[in-house]
Amino acid sequence: MPEVAEWERVLLPDIEKNETEWLAAYLKKGGYDVARKALDMEPESIVAQVKESGLRGRGGAGFPTGMKWSFLPKGAFPRYLAINADESEPGTCKDRPLMEQRPHTLIEGIICSCLAIESETAFIYIRGEYYKSAKVMEKAVAEAYAEGFLGANIFGREGKRVDIVVHRGAGAYICGEETALLTSLEGYRGYPKLKPPFPAISGLYGKPTIINNVETIINVPYILKNGAEWFKKWVHERTTGLRLYSVSGHVRKPGVYELPPTVTLKELIHDYCGGIRNGHDLKFVIPGGSSVPWLKPDQIDIPMSHEGVAAAGSMLGSSAVMVCDHTVCPVWALGNLSHFYKHESCGQCTPCREGSSWLYKIVRRIEAGGGQPGDLDTLYSLAGEGTPGSGMISGKSICALGDAAAWPVGSAIKQFREEFEEHIETGKCPYRERKTSYWMANGGFVNESFDGMPVP
Repeated sequence: MPEVAEWERVLLPDIEKNETEWLAAYLKKGGYDVARKALDMEPESIVAQVKESGLRGRGGAGFPTGMKWSFLPKGAFPRYLAINADESEPGTCKDRPLMEQRPHTLIEGIICSCLAIESETAFIYIRGEYYKSAKVMEKAVAEAYAEGFLGANIFGREGKRVDIVVHRGAGAYICGEETALLTSLEGYRGYPKLKPPFPAISGLYGKPTIINNVETIINVPYILKNGAEWFKKWVHERTTGLRLYSVSGHVRKPGVYELPPTVTLKELIHDYCGGIRNGHDLKFVIPGGSSVPWLKPDQIDIPMSHEGVAAAGSMLGSSAVMVCDHTVCPVWALGNLSHFYKHESCGQCTPCREGSSWLYKIVRRIEAGGGQPGDLDTLYSLAGEGTPGSGMISGKSICALGDAAAWPVGSAIKQFREEFEEHIETGKCPYRERKTSYWMANGGFVNESFDGMPVP
């Protein structure tokens, strides 16, 4: 079984030790030494080193971090740094342990990043349900202020200032989208904005703003400490550095795994996660969070890099791997996902608001035994074939939530069309016997649970 040596676990080397959330323990390990070093570096030098490392955003889009930083207009101040800790993508659970176990590493990463982009104020936007994460970060920020690592004249350096505000969201999926996050920070309803202008030009309060997620920023101190070449020793094509993979579903050992991008999805599932539970067979895998196209068992021998997953017809996204065994009905699973996106659509634009609702209604009707001839053609016309820009929804909405709602639908039908057709032709789900089912006035489907998995 391929392994990453213990010393090569960088982001979560001692996740089992609660002491990592305390400042004293962090300082004993050289904490904040890199931030002091960054104070003596030119901002352009920090940006260049991050750009050279090839660090790409760990939140979903995978955009090169150093390149994003370099988009800031020269001479435009003030500037802001927003840390996206909303982590709303279903199946994603990596930023939470980073905040709870490595809060001071994150703060040090924020300081270094603020120095790089010449910002004096950073916001950590934490998902509302992450109560513990927020409390840990608030405590760590208070400790950093008390030690003079934050605020005016940080580390005793005259004229150098970095402030951090911990802001809790209300638990809206849409606020994981960068422009919606900014409107929420400003105190408005979390509506996305059309781009351009991009946040780097006009962001928070109309000022230049850089938005990165927790895992991205927490990599920065390690890059500055060890160098860009060190970070690039873990590489597959243009994907560099170790990254965290959140694995959930029907594996024996679900969890968060820190691995290089050369690890294959097959190795991740069968070697690191112990294979499929109870001797069952693999049915399908969603490799990058719930919004990406699905993969069948014969498609998983691929590197878990942006390029490797894209070559298989899906996306790495937030590197959240959801594994489903042969007991899972793909129509039922798709109905659950469609319900989520219908519920989380902000309703601002027609393609997403109406389209996500129709996707859910049609899929649930098929799953409930009321499928009609032509339903799959209708779904295809709405969602396309699970590829960007295809169908009436993807590429037509203000933000990417329309894409997120459409891609799983087109992909699931493409991968399991025969099972969708069987549901329509027989008027029942072959995976289970329904004891009670009925349509609610709001279009919701109610059923008993199957195999321990609740049906909404």
